[in-house]
Amino acid sequence: MVIAKAWALKKHFDGFPKTSDFDLKKIELPNLKDGGEQKLLLESVFLSVDPYMRPYSRRDMKEGDIMIGTQVARVVESKNPAFTVGAFVVAGSGWRTHFISDGKDLQLLPSSWPESLPKSLALGTIGMPGLTAYFGLLEVCKMKPGETVLVNAAAGAVGSVVGQLAKIGGCKVVGCAGSDDKVAYLKKIGFDEAFNYKSVKSLDEALHKASPDGYDCFFDNVGGEFASVAINHMKKYGRIAVCGAISQYNDSVPQKGPYVQLPMIFKELQMEGFLVSRWNNRREEGLQALLKWVMEGKVKCHEQVTEGFENMPMAFIRMLKGENLGKAVVKV
Repeated sequence: MVIAKAWALKKHFDGFPKTSDFDLKKIELPNLKDGGEQKLLLESVFLSVDPYMRPYSRRDMKEGDIMIGTQVARVVESKNPAFTVGAFVVAGSGWRTHFISDGKDLQLLPSSWPESLPKSLALGTIGMPGLTAYFGLLEVCKMKPGETVLVNAAAGAVGSVVGQLAKIGGCKVVGCAGSDDKVAYLKKIGFDEAFNYKSVKSLDEALHKASPDGYDCFFDNVGGEFASVAINHMKKYGRIAVCGAISQYNDSVPQKGPYVQLPMIFKELQMEGFLVSRWNNRREEGLQALLKWVMEGKVKCHEQVTEGFENMPMAFIRMLKGENLGKAVVKV
């Protein structure tokens, strides 16, 4: 018999999440039985903390529910021939140390995954954030060689991959982030221009200076004031992929305008929101491309690793405050 630890949502977040909004529970897991549906026992090795958890918790969860989320887990016990003991999978079983599964929602790590590569990357660059960058750029922004791509929250899990994929695609890339260290990191991984949006005197001037001719593509992870200013720097027929709105997730009072209609009309822009799940049928294509680029050194990865399952809430809060560089993960 296994006693699992799990973090539950004790209280819906009001403004910024607090550690007191979470509750650590112990759950007794039943033994696996022959012939039943519950044929796999798994233990989490790495867990992901992501911005989407903030708005999704309000939309999809009740107080007392286990926090939503994804992990890389190891198969500990198996009565399912498709999953051998010791195999690693990506699962969406929430903030838990152990869980039981029928295997239907588990995704084995690609068979070509090298032993030398950290398995935590399956939660980041070679996982959902990387796929978000891949399909958002190719299918929503429809970037073309020679174009100029703008990405905000550029040192985060998605933004850092967006910039590097745009460079692979032959584009000029401009990124912004919230600290000088992050800006230095963006330059290191190949961004053509990067600036600290917190220290510039004028966001409008900084965007113009970075690309006086404007932007063909804007990959927006932030929303709010940044997006309102950036839309005025788009070129005619520009494309905007709306991936996230982290500047608004923790607001108790909704932000108001400016509004997008006039620049969209005058510049004939396309703006499209998207969820990466739209391309679930092409998941393998995206993962193989990302894995190849990482192995070739064309896409570099950085992880902010927090040790200890007990520190999940703190890792989540720090990520929402922008304290992470690259992908934030928790090592159990």
